[in-house]
Amino acid sequence: MELRAFTEPQQGATYDDLVAVAKEAESLGYGAFFRSDHYLGMGSEGLPGPSDAWVTLAGIARETSTIRLGTMMTSATFRLPGPLAISVANVDQMSGGRVELGIGAGWFTEEHRAYGIPFPGTKERFDRFEEQLEIVTGLWATPEGERYSFEGTHYRLSDSPALPKPTQARPPVLVGGHGKRRTPALAARFADEFNVPFAGVDDTRAQFARVREACERVERDPATMTWSNALVVCVGADEAEVERRAKAIGRDKAELRENGVAGTPDEAVETIRRFGEVGAERIYLQFLDLHDLDHLRLVAAEVMPNV
Repeated sequence: MELRAFTEPQQGATYDDLVAVAKEAESLGYGAFFRSDHYLGMGSEGLPGPSDAWVTLAGIARETSTIRLGTMMTSATFRLPGPLAISVANVDQMSGGRVELGIGAGWFTEEHRAYGIPFPGTKERFDRFEEQLEIVTGLWATPEGERYSFEGTHYRLSDSPALPKPTQARPPVLVGGHGKRRTPALAARFADEFNVPFAGVDDTRAQFARVREACERVERDPATMTWSNALVVCVGADEAEVERRAKAIGRDKAELRENGVAGTPDEAVETIRRFGEVGAERIYLQFLDLHDLDHLRLVAAEVMPNV
């Protein structure tokens, strides 16, 4: 099982905080450093204020050398697909080919209102999301010297040079969520990885099965998909440390044990093992207290070697 560090900087983090976590995660052997793509805190003022996901990842790309970098998830409502493909390709170049694009339809109404971002209804958001996936991957796949055009309901590209190219032939694309129909279908068509966020083992098993069935409907081998979960983490060397870390993020330790990767290192290993049994290959551990680097160190020392 690969463990990745996942952060939520809209809850309150500076760029320097993110760099410190990314560098520590790299030195400890985490598979990747991911950040959310949100512009508004949730139940928090999020001081000093939001940071742009792709701007900060560009900086972190130059501050690190080996760890993979990505978003969970970039909102398709925030950026036009052509410029998004350019931004991700730029950051991939800046990182030497270490970028992954997690992308979703968008869901947080309040941040759109707060920053004047249009927020259409669910069907239109998913229609736009589908077109974005086709455009971004299509631009990257167009050979140099050829042109790319697209005629959709919401986006139209004409005679695009489809530049710049990312360093990777194609940065991995992550799709995730709990939707029972369109989400699995889009993942089967476009995604390299499917992620189930903040769900239990039974729900994970069921959603993985839907995506496998969607893959088979489009004659794709489900073995070509990487399977993952995102879960909040709260691990302590002893019960007092678990309690302290839960309190620091405003959560109840019993609830975290039920819904996340929480408790002692042995408990965390057992939780991760259960997700592995239903097919998960990666866990994105959501570290909410970005000043607690000892938390990353404990998980790397006592959990990572045992999963």
